[in-house]
Amino acid sequence: MPESNYIKIYTGDFIMVQRIVSELEAFDIVPIIKDQTESARLAGFGGGIVPGFQQVYVHVDEVERAVPVVEHIISKMNL
Repeated sequence: MPESNYIKIYTGDFIMVQRIVSELEAFDIVPIIKDQTESARLAGFGGGIVPGFQQVYVHVDEVERAVPVVEHIISKMNL
């Protein structure tokens, strides 16, 4: 398997992923969203392991800036 320049920083439901993506983009961080359920559905294979969950990846150069943003959002949601 080829080595990737992207690191997974979050896995969760669509709503949280959209919130995180919005906040990351506000900090000029470009996230990549991986949705295995949707990819499988479009390819005709059915659902993924955990339907409705998506993964957020960022480039290795942006991880140090992205992780605190995600941690802040998660901490606000756990109040």
